[in-house]
Amino acid sequence: MSRNRRIRHIVQQVQQQQVDPVTLVEACLERIHQYEGSVRAWVLVDETEARQAAERIGRAIRRGNAVGPLAGIPLGVKDVFDIRGLPTKAGSRLREDHVAQADAPMVAALRRAGAILLGKTVTVEFACFDPPPTKNPWTLDRSRTPGGSSSGSAVAVALGMCLGATGTQTGGSLVRPASYCGVAACKPTFGRVSLEGTVPVSYHLDHAGMIAPSVDDLATLLGPVLWSENEPASAYRIPPWDPDEEPDQAVRPRLGLVEEFLHESDESVRSKVLAAVERLRAAGATIEPARLGLDFAAIRRMHRRIMAVEAAAYHRPTFLARRDAYGPNIASLLDEGLSVPGVDYAEALAHQRTVRRTIGDRFGSFDALVMPATNTTAPGLQTTGDSGFQSPWSYAGVPAISLPCALAHDGLPVALQLAARHGGEADLFRLGVWCEGQLGFRAKPALVGA
Repeated sequence: MSRNRRIRHIVQQVQQQQVDPVTLVEACLERIHQYEGSVRAWVLVDETEARQAAERIGRAIRRGNAVGPLAGIPLGVKDVFDIRGLPTKAGSRLREDHVAQADAPMVAALRRAGAILLGKTVTVEFACFDPPPTKNPWTLDRSRTPGGSSSGSAVAVALGMCLGATGTQTGGSLVRPASYCGVAACKPTFGRVSLEGTVPVSYHLDHAGMIAPSVDDLATLLGPVLWSENEPASAYRIPPWDPDEEPDQAVRPRLGLVEEFLHESDESVRSKVLAAVERLRAAGATIEPARLGLDFAAIRRMHRRIMAVEAAAYHRPTFLARRDAYGPNIASLLDEGLSVPGVDYAEALAHQRTVRRTIGDRFGSFDALVMPATNTTAPGLQTTGDSGFQSPWSYAGVPAISLPCALAHDGLPVALQLAARHGGEADLFRLGVWCEGQLGFRAKPALVGA
C-alpha cells in the first residue's frame, strides 16, 4: 500500500465496495511476514481475529448496514493498552500471565469506528527507557534506535505493517519514535483521551495518541477518539481540504520558531529544519522568533521528578520484591523516585500547574510554535534517544504533532514539531496538513528498498 494513499480515501473506497477490508488486512500481514524478522515491531499478531473482523465489516457493507468512519482500517495497538482477551505485557516479564478483560476506552472507540486491530506492538519496558528489541528500518544494518517508548508502533507504520498505531507519551514517546522513523505523530491535549485500561508511567504526564503515515491520517484516526457529547464529529474528523489537490490559499499560518531548540540541536538537524522553515515561509507562512520566557531546564528537571515519583508509586510493591525483574534504566528511575522528598514532589506539581495555567499566554499571536522534533537523528541501539525537545510539551499538557520534513546527511529522517494551545488539535491538524503539503516528504525506509 502506498504511503501517499490517505486513510480517509481508503475508508471511502471500502464503504463504496471498491476495496475489500480483507485485502487491506492481507496486505498488512504480508508486510509483517516480510519485515518482522528484521525489525521485531510486534509482540503478537492476531491474524485470525483480524481476518474475521475484516470479513464482518465486508459483509456489513454488502448488506447496506452502516459502518464506522474507520471501516476496514488495520491498526496496531501499543502493548500498554488493553485489548479484550489478549495479554498486556508492557514489555515486562512480570506481566507474562496478564489477560485483559475489556478493551481500553481508546481501543474500544477505534473498534466501534470500524478499525481492525491487528495485534500488539512492542513497547520498551513499562514505557520507560530501557532499549527495546525493535530496530529502526532506515538503515540496512538496523544499527539505530527506533526511539521509545512507542517503538513498535512507529516501525510498524513506517513499514506499512499497519495504517496507524496507538501510542503513549510521558516525555517524548510518540513524537520521538515517529520522528526517528519518518512518520507522523500526535500527542493530544493532556486528559483529552482516556488512559483507563493502560499501564501507567505518570498520572500527571501520560498522554494517549496516534502514529500514522501523515498528519492528515492522524486527524482521521483520532477523530472518533476525540469526539465528545459537546463537540461535533466535524471538529476533528478530517481537515477541510484535500492535500493532494491545490493547497488552500486561505491558510497562512503564523508560526513562532522556538530558537532555544534550534541552538540545542546538532548541525544536521538544524540545517534541515531551517531549510523546511524557509520553504514554509516562501509558501506564505509568517515565521518569527518565539520569545517564550520559559525556563526549559527547570521544566525538564521538574518533569523528571514527577515522572520518577509517580512511576515509583505505581511499581513500589513489585519493585521492592522483584527488583531483579526490572531493566537497569527503569530501576534507576524507580530508585530516584523513591528517594524524592514529598515536599520536592509537591513543589514540582505546583510548578507544573503554573506552567499549564500560563502556557496559553506564551503563544502570543502565533497559531502554533515550530521547532525540531528531536535534537539529533536516531542514535544507536544503546538508547531510545533524548526526550528534551518533547517533554516540555508533555509537561505543559498542550497538543503537539510531528511530521517528517527531510533526510539528514546520514540518510535518517528529520522532523518538525508543532505545538498549540490547550484544546487546539483541530487547528493543529489543519496547520500540519498544510505544512506537509508544502514540504512533500516522500522518502521510504532503506529496508523497503533493500
